[in-house]
Amino acid sequence: MTDDTIKEVLKRIPYGFYAITSRSGDDVNAMVANWVMQTSFSPRQVALGLEKVSYTYGLIEKGGVFAINIFLKDGADALKPFMKGRSKNPDKMKDIQYSEGPETGSPILESAAAYLECRVVRIVDTGGDHDTVIGGVVAAGVSSPGEVGDTLSLPDLGWSYAG
Repeated sequence: MTDDTIKEVLKRIPYGFYAITSRSGDDVNAMVANWVMQTSFSPRQVALGLEKVSYTYGLIEKGGVFAINIFLKDGADALKPFMKGRSKNPDKMKDIQYSEGPETGSPILESAAAYLECRVVRIVDTGGDHDTVIGGVVAAGVSSPGEVGDTLSLPDLGWSYAG
């Protein structure tokens, strides 16, 4: 228990742990993220909270596309190359196995269990350090069968990114 009840309660919201890939021209990137959710059935849309100063933010803003790469619990190690920002690891995509998404060209990581390809619908300036990117889902794929309980999450790693 802390003196910051809001922070304590926000940390109780369970989050998945994903790799967000993006493309603008020939420039591609991947980063880890956890603030991802579906926001509409029709049309199918998702939203992600994205730090304004991240390299991926700039690529998504310029390129207008991104992919959400979803991993199973036993795939946590596959996310390690994406945990450092582009400024600390400028060549992080150099040895990564991926294909271009059929609809957006966004990188689809070979190690992902499933993916969603998205086109940016809107970027909402929240007035905070993260903005909300709303994407229309235009394609999806599954390379490893699984259920929602099999998907990697922050609690599986013992991590928290909230508060």
